[in-house]
Amino acid sequence: MVKILHFADTHIDVAAHGRRDPVSGLPLRVLDFLKALDTIVDTAITEKVDMVLFAGDAYKDRTPVPTFQREWGKRIRRLSDAGIPTLLLVGNHDLSPALGRAHAMQEYETLPVPHVHVLSKPALLTPAELEDLPLQVIALPWLSRSGLMANLEISATDPAEVYAEMEERIVEMLDNWLEEIDPDLPTVFTAHASVQGAKYGGERSVMLGNDLVLPGNLVRNPKFDYVALGHIHKAQNLNEDAHPPVIYPGSIERVDFGEAADDKYFVIAEVSKGETKVDWHKLDGRKFIDRTVTLTSLVEVSQQLMDALPAQDALRDAIVRLTVTYPRDWETDIDESAVRRHAEPAFEFHFLRRPQIEDRLRLPEGQLASRMDHAELLVTYWKTMDVEDTEPLNQLAMQIIHEVHKVEEHELPGGQADSTKPDVQRDVQVPQAALFEDEE
Repeated sequence: MVKILHFADTHIDVAAHGRRDPVSGLPLRVLDFLKALDTIVDTAITEKVDMVLFAGDAYKDRTPVPTFQREWGKRIRRLSDAGIPTLLLVGNHDLSPALGRAHAMQEYETLPVPHVHVLSKPALLTPAELEDLPLQVIALPWLSRSGLMANLEISATDPAEVYAEMEERIVEMLDNWLEEIDPDLPTVFTAHASVQGAKYGGERSVMLGNDLVLPGNLVRNPKFDYVALGHIHKAQNLNEDAHPPVIYPGSIERVDFGEAADDKYFVIAEVSKGETKVDWHKLDGRKFIDRTVTLTSLVEVSQQLMDALPAQDALRDAIVRLTVTYPRDWETDIDESAVRRHAEPAFEFHFLRRPQIEDRLRLPEGQLASRMDHAELLVTYWKTMDVEDTEPLNQLAMQIIHEVHKVEEHELPGGQADSTKPDVQRDVQVPQAALFEDEE
């Protein structure tokens, strides 16, 4: 049996903004991610695991600032000093889309660190390459479309054709390696990729590029004894109650409000040939609270907004968002300062206004306002203004229109209007241009 600690998607600098810690100078949100990473490293050492497997995406992108590289390196150095073999799989956020560029964990290859092994290319690792652990690992780091096309001399231009060709080549490569493995040793497959059937969390906002989606039957191959995945931030087992376990541990901290309801984990797997035990370890990350409210009354507006949020004790140190939808005319009735006072215990509070503006009523296609009579225009106008009891208004309007016609009968010879009579028609004319647009 080999005890493996599996984690992924640390993204330690994805929230490198906001308030800073006065002692370290680091953003407080970065410290949240580092706290989770410390918990993982501490557990690996205290539980005396045989190997640590990181399934990709250390940073936000492939060009982390040196400060964050230093903080990541401190944690990896602790694993190295403890003598724990550590595999670092390269993910899409670690990899440059340009061929030949260094990836974000290149220094561990350039300046070899004891017990740390970087997996930047597809590989089959035998016990000799795993410090004599009774284990074999098939590794599939993130494969960029352009890089794989160049290496495999794929010439297709349609993305669907390219991904189909990539999938075929990957399946062929894995089949060849599965023919080479020792059938008496447990086999781990690790990949930074999407797998068919996986449930996505809210990380789409931070993922880059299109995905190569691996077939579900490929990762559920019974020749594998454990499948360690990275890339999708939602923790899940894609082969529940069956062998092998196909595990996404998820990201180690909530990245955005799309992950507000997701718990965060890392995994310790006890891997044996034909049998694996998986132990999920929950991480205590910072709470995200996301609430929405639609105002339907102007009675005690501030109280309605505060009632949409938890009590102040529950808000303490959480990242909170309140989204408010309301008619635009009620803008001045919203006392944002009162809501912010209620949310003062929160670590961050985001107040999002969503004023609703009623669309101007459009005439049916092919119908022009200039060709409508007064009665038709009035009916349309009342709909625009959302007027319910229109009968008295229609009667008054008809009286005015009747008076206009009587004035028109007093025109002088030659077709000129009598200048001694008031220009009633101009004063009472329905404002067509202000209400409708002719659609030619």
